[in-house]
Amino acid sequence: MKAIIYTKYGPPEVLQLKEVEKPAPKDNEVLVKIHATTVNRTDCGFRKPEYGLIVRLFSGLFRPKKNILGSEFAGEIEAIGKDVKTFKRGDQVFGLSTGHFGTHAEYVCIPEKGSITIKPTPMSYEEAAAVCDGLMLAMTFIRKINFQKSRKILINGASGSIGSACVQLAKYYGANITAVCDTKNIELARSLGAEKIIDYTKDDFTKDDQVYDVVIDAVGKSSYFRCKKLIKPGGVYYSTDLGFLAQNIFLALWTPIFCSKKVKFPIPKDSKKEIVFFKEIIEAGKYKAVIDRRYPLKQIVEATRYVETGQKTGNVVITIL
Repeated sequence: MKAIIYTKYGPPEVLQLKEVEKPAPKDNEVLVKIHATTVNRTDCGFRKPEYGLIVRLFSGLFRPKKNILGSEFAGEIEAIGKDVKTFKRGDQVFGLSTGHFGTHAEYVCIPEKGSITIKPTPMSYEEAAAVCDGLMLAMTFIRKINFQKSRKILINGASGSIGSACVQLAKYYGANITAVCDTKNIELARSLGAEKIIDYTKDDFTKDDQVYDVVIDAVGKSSYFRCKKLIKPGGVYYSTDLGFLAQNIFLALWTPIFCSKKVKFPIPKDSKKEIVFFKEIIEAGKYKAVIDRRYPLKQIVEATRYVETGQKTGNVVITIL
């Protein structure tokens, strides 16, 4: 099968299209023929890796242990292991392979009990591939919020993959949302559910005169200290980024003890339960995919370069024919 391989850390050019052995499903796995996947911030972070030693402790100190990146997928089940009961050949599926990666390829094996379910009926493969990672990371924060008490939320980076998911999920749970994005994405943020928009190309959102129950930095380009005055006493700051020298992890331990305004840094974890929930809200018309660009697998270097500009809107999809 064709796959994008990398054997060393470095710039996008370390990614190479090669022929590798097609995987065979174990007894409890399904073999998915992938029709679409994505390039996301996690892929880029593990390839560089931008978080240095912290990432290398998981991915390999001197060279990557896993040579095929990619965590999102949508495709068709081609084969099943002998113990699989809930899927059959020909099922159209979508999901995540967060812990093992491997979706920048024509095929991937996924455990039956892993983060996989039947693809939402109204969605194309490309749309289905573009929802799970952003939704999973957004749910890391959203599930921690008590929307009965914390309804006023500011989301920085509201037009990215995670940010656009945060806006839609927060709207689903009844929040009043202020979205921070650039000029070109104002209408998108409004269509996703934001009541108020701050255009960061014109205004510094940290100087806003309102206060919020929750501030979510979905792009990791701000900090707790810059946003502190925006947060109500008892309010919470979330970030998708470790922060300088893992600042946010330290603050998540320190602020609950010593401060009325807290930093929380929950660890992302995907599950079948969440993928099934994502399918439900999509089919109920409460969530939609946001796709910026599409590239064929052979152009993954160009796709990665674009993701690393930090200017993408929503998701960058890779099509595999």
